[in-house]
Amino acid sequence: MIQFTSRSVLLGAAALLAAVAAPAPADAHGTPPLPRGDQLVVTVRHTGQADGTYLLRCHPSRGNHPNPAIACTMLDRRTIWGRDPFAPVPPRALCTMQYGGPATAHISGTWAGRPVDAQYDRRNGCQVARWDSLVPLLPDMRTRERHHRTTAGAGARPS
Repeated sequence: MIQFTSRSVLLGAAALLAAVAAPAPADAHGTPPLPRGDQLVVTVRHTGQADGTYLLRCHPSRGNHPNPAIACTMLDRRTIWGRDPFAPVPPRALCTMQYGGPATAHISGTWAGRPVDAQYDRRNGCQVARWDSLVPLLPDMRTRERHHRTTAGAGARPS
């Protein structure tokens, strides 16, 4: 009886065994790294309603963000290959002179395996649209603006 063994089968088996037996990489202290996932820190100021710093973790949704499940779902929908959901307004963009109020936000962390460090404000129409595109990750200022316009005009008398 003749025994026939392919060299590539033996090499493949050896590589597979080495990969399975290899220890997980460890940090400087000898402990395995924590699993990395989508995690964002959102700091919001001058909104008059939701100021503070929130932690949002996704997959699974958790953290002290007011609505982690909906915020994670929205971010998942906006995450498209080749597009950054946190991208700044392009240079030389034509923006309306619409002022959306003094609200500011800073988002940092990791999303879809990429670092995030983005600043937000509502100083013109482009910045307002950029902010609004991330609601509910950022507070919905549109309802507050509508309410403010309605109540500001409530006491006015027609001439």
